[in-house]
Amino acid sequence: MTDPSPSFARVLDALRQRDAAAQGEVLLRYESWLGLLARLQIDTRFQGKFSASDIVQQTLLEACRDLPEFRGRTEPELLAWLRQILAHVLGHEIRRYRGTQQRDLDREISLDEALAQSSQQLAEVIADSGPSPSSRASDREQELLLADVLARLPPDHREVIILRNLEGLSHEEVARRMGRSAGAVRMQWLRALASLRAALDGDPGSR
Repeated sequence: MTDPSPSFARVLDALRQRDAAAQGEVLLRYESWLGLLARLQIDTRFQGKFSASDIVQQTLLEACRDLPEFRGRTEPELLAWLRQILAHVLGHEIRRYRGTQQRDLDREISLDEALAQSSQQLAEVIADSGPSPSSRASDREQELLLADVLARLPPDHREVIILRNLEGLSHEEVARRMGRSAGAVRMQWLRALASLRAALDGDPGSR
């Protein structure tokens, strides 16, 4: 079994303390990443019914509660565990608004697989926007970094990158979603990618 890195070993120590405040502080480093994954999986039918931030807060609460059950030793294992909790919480909310109470394990597995795919797409956005300044960083580190940087971008820039790069919509489809012309969306997307690259270049965590 792979030993945890020294930095992640400190994270594990903090997570396994009985101090809820310390656990919560550590888990907050994954808040933007979880929020982006949730945003990508909330069907347009449910937007306005519940938000990605609601899903993330419940996920973090359940993660704090269930930390004694976590047996992983690496950050990828922790991220996979958090994704499973996120899939469970999201599945519960979908059932609630559909008026069904029975837990659908197949749906939760499908959601977890979809979340894992979305997670992989995050690292690809950096490659799409140019040579990565964090070439030495792991894919997981890049995912977390990208989620944090996206959260700091202007809302319109963040939205056009999510719709175009992560949801894979055409410029025309993005234009319909954002209520703008395809030409305006294309220009905004290019500006958004430039902002993303500048933010990544200027982020200490990207080096």
